[in-house]
Amino acid sequence: MNTTTLSLNAPGYFARRNWFDWLFAALVVVGAVVAFSRYAGSMDGYEKAILVGTVPAAVWLGWFWKPLRTLMVGVSAAALLAIALYSRTQDGFGADLAQGENVFLLKYFLSSQSAILWMSVLFFMSTAFYWIGFFARGSAGTAERLGSRLAWTAVAMALIGTLVRWFESHQIGPDIGHIPVSNLYEVFVLFCWLTTTFYLYYEDQYKTRALGAFAMLVVSAAVGFLLWYTLVRGAHEIQPLVPALQSWWMKLHVPANFIGYGTFALAAMVAFAYLIKQQAGETRWYKLTPLWALGVVLCFEPLVFRKSTDGGTSAYWAVYFGLSALIVGGILFARRRIAERLPNLDVLDDVMYKSIAIGFAFFTIATILGALWAAEAWGGYWSWDPKETWALIVWLNYAAWLHMRLMKGLRGTVAAWWALVGLVVTTFAFLGVNMFLSGLHSYGEL
Repeated sequence: MNTTTLSLNAPGYFARRNWFDWLFAALVVVGAVVAFSRYAGSMDGYEKAILVGTVPAAVWLGWFWKPLRTLMVGVSAAALLAIALYSRTQDGFGADLAQGENVFLLKYFLSSQSAILWMSVLFFMSTAFYWIGFFARGSAGTAERLGSRLAWTAVAMALIGTLVRWFESHQIGPDIGHIPVSNLYEVFVLFCWLTTTFYLYYEDQYKTRALGAFAMLVVSAAVGFLLWYTLVRGAHEIQPLVPALQSWWMKLHVPANFIGYGTFALAAMVAFAYLIKQQAGETRWYKLTPLWALGVVLCFEPLVFRKSTDGGTSAYWAVYFGLSALIVGGILFARRRIAERLPNLDVLDDVMYKSIAIGFAFFTIATILGALWAAEAWGGYWSWDPKETWALIVWLNYAAWLHMRLMKGLRGTVAAWWALVGLVVTTFAFLGVNMFLSGLHSYGEL
């Protein structure tokens, strides 16, 4: 009786908002109005609709999870500062990008490349501190807390770099400006901050930072590829869009796709943690063969990319392989101590399930959007292009996982191994197709 009364008399959703909630909402609306007034001439009708739709989405996200409000406000302020510093002098196309080498804040912090390099360093540092937390005796909580704060800062720098890169692209020349989700360099940045943000949400919800060590491993692996792609291929240079990508569909399809990729990767690392905790007490090494095999797979990336542009064996990937092998071996060797600090198996299983469920929903949306984009660009919704085929394989894999979970009660070891296999399938769909297969998506090849 009392519970019913309290429920009926509880204030409504909007009545529960405080003054800071409404101030945040007002800032989002003002920001959208300013963006519309300044850049409406460069947007078509679809892009204007996306901007309008972004306002309630951003407000809801900030109300749903309060740390995002601070992130959004801080990132927006830093990006606007960078734009103002660029705009102090003008050239033929607008702001003078040469200021990126002459202004201290731009050169070392706020230009797109500087911010993304800071993102890379901070992600590595975050990973290191999360792992220190597993082994530190009296200061484990301090190390993990620092790892979490570094992860938040890295996400902020990634977003600043992305927004400033978007602005920089429009200053290079006519018809070059575009949202930075058009090539492997840009989408790896997208993958890093999306995956980390989803992990940080679960960290907050489950009140445990122990999973950060595993979640940040896959992010650091992506950063390792990103640095190689930058140093060897010069991929950080802003390039004009190829004709196939000159579409507003890209602004929706690619982010939705990478929410799927990011959460699938997060689920796989949680599955890895699940297996480590489950096998913590196993003393017979031959029983750990599957985990050793997993270590080989995790170290496979350096072997795939070992050839540098001059045809020789890259020292970069040799070091990368050595570090990967050392990390995987260390995890297996110290699995008992690691398992002690990991959440219980039910929590790990729940995070794995929720990550896959969210990823599947967004990957489904991305696949539908991709079909609509293909119909507009190539005249057909589906062409069995290798990228499309492997996207379907990824979708079917996780559809089967969720079906077995919901209909048959799939849990535990089988679910964890299946999530890890899913990461292999997803990685091939993301990178392997670009490397080894050709088709309508060949503009994304390595």
